Amino acid sequence: MTGRLVVLATPIGNLEDLSPRAARVLCEADLVLAEDTRRTGRLLAHVGSRAPQRSLHEHNEQQRVDGVLDDIRGGQTVVLATDAGTPAISDPGYRLVAACTAAGLRVEPVPGPSAALAALMVAGLPTDRFVFEGFLPRRGGTRRQRLEALAVEPRTVVLFVTPHRATEDLQDLCDHLGADRPATLARELTKLHEEVVAATLGELADRVRAGARGEITLVVGGQPSEPADVDDQDLLEQVRSRIADGESLRDAVAEVAARVGVSRRALYANAVEDRASTT
Repeated sequence: MTGRLVVLATPIGNLEDLSPRAARVLCEADLVLAEDTRRTGRLLAHVGSRAPQRSLHEHNEQQRVDGVLDDIRGGQTVVLATDAGTPAISDPGYRLVAACTAAGLRVEPVPGPSAALAALMVAGLPTDRFVFEGFLPRRGGTRRQRLEALAVEPRTVVLFVTPHRATEDLQDLCDHLGADRPATLARELTKLHEEVVAATLGELADRVRAGARGEITLVVGGQPSEPADVDDQDLLEQVRSRIADGESLRDAVAEVAARVGVSRRALYANAVEDRASTT
C-alpha cells in the first residue's frame, strides 16, 4: 500500500490555532519531518503524539528526498512540518513536494496558520490581487533588481523581514518605492506582544530604527495607477474643501492623494504653499 506526504501548517505563535484535524494527523503520522526537531517535539508533546521525527531543513532537504520517497512508497504517512506556519512558503519543503508530485505520490495539504495571509487580513490594503515576495535578497544586483521590480508592481506586496535587517530593508524600500507608499507592519502575529501598525514606508522606517524585535511581516500597497490629466488646482480645491469641513491639512492631503493616486508628499508641499499664499 502506497503512503502519502502530508504538508501540514503549524501555529505561528498561538497553539490554539492548531486545528483538530492537524492534531489528529500528527498523532497518526508514521514519521514527522521537522525543520527543528526540538520545536516540533514540543508541538508533538502538546497533542500527545509519539511519532518519530527526522530533520529536514534548507541544508539537508535535497539529501533527504530519496529516503522520504522510499518511506512513502513503503506505505508510510509522512508529515512535513516547519517551525511555524506553512511548509514550502519561504520555508523548506518545495523540493520534497516537487519530487513526490513528479513520482506520482499522493501529496495532501492540511492548511492552517500563515503569517503572510494573517498580515494581509489586517493590513487594510487591497486584497483582491497580491504578490508574496518572501525575504528580499540580501545584497548586490539581485536585491536592486527586486526592489526596482517592486517599485512598479501594481498589486499589494507581502514580504517577510527579519529584525536585524528591518532598518536596511525598510530604508531600501523607501528609496525605491517612495517613503509615502502606504504599508502595514505586522509583528509577532498571534503572540502575546502582537502589534499591527499601518503607516507609510517612511514612518515605518523611522519606527524600526529604534529597534525591532520578533517575527515581522510587511504589507506594502502597490504602485498607484498614473492619474489621467490631473489638474493641480482642482486637487488643491478638494483639499481646501476638506479643511473647511474640519479636517487637518495633513489628513485632507492624505485622503485626496490616496483617492486620486498622486504623490502625497508633492500634494502636501503644494497645499502648504497654497495656504501660505492665501493668508
